[in-house]
Amino acid sequence: MTLLKIVGMGHPVLRRIADPVADPGDPEIARLAADMIETMRDAPGIGLAAPQIYRPLRLIVFEVPPGRQEEGEPPAPEGPTVLINPEIVPLGDDKALGMEGCLSIPGFRGLVPRWRRIGYRGLGLDGKPIECEAEGLHARVVQHEVDHLDGVLYLDRLRDLNDLAVDAEARHLADRA
Repeated sequence: MTLLKIVGMGHPVLRRIADPVADPGDPEIARLAADMIETMRDAPGIGLAAPQIYRPLRLIVFEVPPGRQEEGEPPAPEGPTVLINPEIVPLGDDKALGMEGCLSIPGFRGLVPRWRRIGYRGLGLDGKPIECEAEGLHARVVQHEVDHLDGVLYLDRLRDLNDLAVDAEARHLADRA
């Protein structure tokens, strides 16, 4: 496996709509997903979208550490998840503010409104459908990564710039979440 370079905010690949993956069973896609998981863990992060490593494809990986989930939140899938050509659907009208960062925007955190509960579906590396309901951090990371596939950064979702801080000062935002 190979650690991949993560693209920074300002590169046009982060602002375009990613192309669907034509063949989820392609060995190149499996290699790319494995490299993305290694890169995400090394960064360290809990999610990574293919556009963040210069590949404009509808492919995300994520892994929600059990220790980072909120109390009472249903458990997220164990280990890393690879989701190809994902789609999300809000389950209800409820949104919640939560702290987010991004591997493509290092050094900052922001309070971002996201759907509390979502359903998502896509394909696995075997080409079989994956369908899941998610809430809390699990829902947040999936929404964040799918946004990358649509050329959207978390900064675009901030209510205003008062919800953005450098990492060292982000604890002041957390009280408002």
